[in-house]
Amino acid sequence: MPEELTKAPASIVDIEKSLRMVAGIIKQHGRELLGEFSLTPPQFLALQWLSDNGDLTIGELSNKMYLACSTTTDLVDRMEKTELVKRVKDPHDRRVVRIHILEKGHDIIRKVIQKRQAYLEEKTKHFSEDQMKGLEESLALLFSEMENK
Repeated sequence: MPEELTKAPASIVDIEKSLRMVAGIIKQHGRELLGEFSLTPPQFLALQWLSDNGDLTIGELSNKMYLACSTTTDLVDRMEKTELVKRVKDPHDRRVVRIHILEKGHDIIRKVIQKRQAYLEEKTKHFSEDQMKGLEESLALLFSEMENK
């Protein structure tokens, strides 16, 4: 094993590996779920951003997704064709065009998240109440620390 990988405490090594493995399984399961809706992972990510943040411009959505504006434009074009989103003029500045999630997009987000939650519920059904509470608290704390760049 390269030396730089062995400097972390054993507990950090184990946690990182477990998180990487769990993330990989969740990602694969998520892709299978999205296939049921004929949705690509980037399309789902765009829908999530729009659902969580409201209408965004192409530039704002591009920044959140770490994509080039041209790539995001193509993505939005495809999502508009399948009636997941629509472009709308900003009521305060008609030069600005925002991407608005449509009911079909909201519906897909709800269904995918419900299926994700059911999957997670199935995988944690043998966890005790204390284990579930500890897991939730630990993940929330980790997320909070990561969010505070």
